[in-house]
Amino acid sequence: MDRKSPNALLIVALTITTAIALWGILDPAGLGRMAATAVAAQFNSRGWFIMLEISGLLFVALYLAFSRFGNVKLGPDDAEPEFSTPAWIAMLFAAGMGVGLLFYGAAEPLTHFETLRQFSGDPMAAGLALFVTYLNWGFHAWAIYGVVGLVIAYFAFRRSRTLLLSAPLVEALGDARWVRGLAWMFDLLSIVAIAIGLAGSLAMGVFQVQAGLAGLIGVEDPGTLTIPVFVAMCIAFVIPLRRDLSEGMAKLSNTAMLIAIGLMAYLLVLGPTSFVMNGIVSGFGRYLFNVLPGGFSTAEFFDHTIVDWFQGWTLNYMIWWLAWSPFVGIFIARISRGRTVREFLTGVIVAPTLFSILWFGIFGGLGFFDALRHDGVLSSINSQDLDATTFALLDRFPLSGITRTATILAAFLFVLTSVVSAGFTLAMIGTGGDENPSPRLRTIWGVILGALGLAMVLVGDIALVRSIIALSAMAFVFIVPILVLCLFRSLRREVPK
Repeated sequence: MDRKSPNALLIVALTITTAIALWGILDPAGLGRMAATAVAAQFNSRGWFIMLEISGLLFVALYLAFSRFGNVKLGPDDAEPEFSTPAWIAMLFAAGMGVGLLFYGAAEPLTHFETLRQFSGDPMAAGLALFVTYLNWGFHAWAIYGVVGLVIAYFAFRRSRTLLLSAPLVEALGDARWVRGLAWMFDLLSIVAIAIGLAGSLAMGVFQVQAGLAGLIGVEDPGTLTIPVFVAMCIAFVIPLRRDLSEGMAKLSNTAMLIAIGLMAYLLVLGPTSFVMNGIVSGFGRYLFNVLPGGFSTAEFFDHTIVDWFQGWTLNYMIWWLAWSPFVGIFIARISRGRTVREFLTGVIVAPTLFSILWFGIFGGLGFFDALRHDGVLSSINSQDLDATTFALLDRFPLSGITRTATILAAFLFVLTSVVSAGFTLAMIGTGGDENPSPRLRTIWGVILGALGLAMVLVGDIALVRSIIALSAMAFVFIVPILVLCLFRSLRREVPK
């Protein structure tokens, strides 16, 4: 098909995402309530299947990395990587999680701690809270991204197909009409999930930045900054959307990662270093030896408090990563040509997980220090406003004005990298897999993402925003296993080396 001709997939996708954006803008509360009700019903009926699948993906990644298929190149045998390894890791990491680390760095461990301390002693509750945080952000999350990205990269670069979720189906199952119809539906659902998932991240970034700015400039009500911050973000991401990927995304992600690393090191050195490092070492050991059984947790036989907590956090996260898997998978596939399967899976799964362990170990450890050895003010603030927790933590250190500014800038840049990579990916899908879609089409998708982000901002409740994202990803609970089966079917043709 001529890419300049009308594209049914693009038209339908733009129509659906625009309709959802309008619904959220006109009736944000209604959209949030509908999503929360639907997601709760899905979690109650198939939570066990979601955890089983996520654990299965981690085992698939382990098998592929250590099997003979680990030596297979994602591209011709003589292909070389386009980006250096540090730049590659920074780009995939910034696209994959980004602003969520800043938002939940101290807030999530403290939230788990407050829930778990009702059922155990405080020290044990802190250790379990850190383990659950690692479980939510670690190997399982990145195994989702890694396996989906690997499927896309393998068929695109090894089998000369497009960078689309539909490519594995057509390659592995043939070109029958029902296969083409199913493939078309996969691409459509991936567009919707990417757009809504990214919009949730955009809203989270707005909440984070406005909370930081309010304290920095002395505004009592952070809500007054919502629209100005949102508009500033939308204006800022238009420029890199219109530039070459290596010029825009790479520079933004590298800058954001350097700020995040500097902030993390600063807090570790000036904080209770020994307390934090003890927590990281013991937390890493606990996670490493319990990560596989932890992935099969379903909160069975517990009361409603624990079930609601498990569904609201761990299950919601796993669905969130599934929602982002088409976006992050396609994007990291796009930047991973020339790497081996083993190199790809190691880089995508291990490196970001280790960084997350350090990040949450430091921020969570500082939160636990306040709760266990100090006055517990951070826990009190966290229970009232998750947006403010990170900045309340920074205020306990010297040069809080500088660290606040750095955190705001990092959050801003993480949002920009996510929007830029999502706009790039959506344009790529909408053009049938063009690896370099036009700046005009990328900008159109940027506008749609901005409208969806505004809808999420107007919803106002981060829990409802997460429910909307989860609802958009429910179909991928069934799509991802099909993609994995297509991969194994095609891998059988690889000649051992």
